[in-house]
Amino acid sequence: MLDFDTAQARLAARGRAPAAHETVALDALCGRVLAKDIVAVLDLPPADNSAMDGYALRAADAVVPGTTLPVQQRCFAGQAPEPLLPGQAIRLFTGSVIPAGADTVVMQEDCREDDGRVTILAPSVPGRHIRRQGEDMQRGQAVLARGTRLGAGQLAVLAAQGYDRAPVFPRLKVGILTTGDELIPPGQPLPPAAIHNSNAPMLASLCSGMGTAVPMLRHARDDADATRRALAELNEACDLVLSVGGASVGEKDLVKPALESLGGTLDLWKVRMKPGKPVALAELNGRPVVCLPGNPVSAFAVFMLLVSPLIRGLQGRRDVLPPVRRGILDTLRPVGGERDDFLRVQAAQGAGLPRLTPHPQQSSGALSSLAWAHGLARIPAGARLESGAEVDWMALSDWLS
Repeated sequence: MLDFDTAQARLAARGRAPAAHETVALDALCGRVLAKDIVAVLDLPPADNSAMDGYALRAADAVVPGTTLPVQQRCFAGQAPEPLLPGQAIRLFTGSVIPAGADTVVMQEDCREDDGRVTILAPSVPGRHIRRQGEDMQRGQAVLARGTRLGAGQLAVLAAQGYDRAPVFPRLKVGILTTGDELIPPGQPLPPAAIHNSNAPMLASLCSGMGTAVPMLRHARDDADATRRALAELNEACDLVLSVGGASVGEKDLVKPALESLGGTLDLWKVRMKPGKPVALAELNGRPVVCLPGNPVSAFAVFMLLVSPLIRGLQGRRDVLPPVRRGILDTLRPVGGERDDFLRVQAAQGAGLPRLTPHPQQSSGALSSLAWAHGLARIPAGARLESGAEVDWMALSDWLS
């Protein structure tokens, strides 16, 4: 069997960024991936400004608490202040430009104003409560890097710099192929021995949550021609195809021969992980095809841990492998085996590392555990761990975004 880290590295390495990019308006950029660095065209702040409501003055004019100065001007944010005259103060508000000649701001809580004069009740200190020009962003500085997925914070940076659009990679187009006579779409009556197709909506949701285009779904019955046609259609229309089940060597495992008949090359692995041992990476017409195990829990684990890095690479993202966290395993039973075991866990944060509680049902058939879990805790092959052991865990919020 292929060890888990090698399998993850192989899939991550296949995720090459698109060559093309497109320019998209600011209001449609959320979730997209930058195709070029963004350079600041403005200093931010554009001028020294006040971090507080208060009074701008020369610190030397109010060294002694109790000093009273005439108020020269009241200047709101967005107004240009007069140059400060010696021995006077200018009333400012948060964001107001610092007047020429002032070197400090005394916040209003340390002042008392009466009849056009302000009494400074605390010692004035040069430089206090002043935000300096360019201290946040400087003109010519790269403020967002190529490969960044854009969220609210990044859009705020773009807007503050005056950008109303930005270059981004095209949305990744993903095709999802489910197979099997036993799978019936949700909403339709179940014949005897049939089950509803949960893999298709699950994987489509996982892809959309990572910022892909709306996935293209196809289902093929256990028929060689139908499987080949569905696979060819998805491969022609999409950048990446995910197939679920049917890639092993059984009588009705038709994905492998369908790929080969279309001219694809396939590398079938048994990965040392539980759940999710059978995985295949194929290449068809220059585009990757990943074959996932048919069990929904196994498909979920393989998607999260092996496919999501590939998707990030194909999207053009800089960071394809999310962080691996540490936690304290909260279980009384020893675990371990010949494969790395990825336990579905909930994390409870307290003092120190979070406590990781495994779901009581860790079988690959326990579909409800996916809706319950916060992440997957990795138990290395051959390990024998008791309650209180420190382990790696992967949070769903990190790995599925």
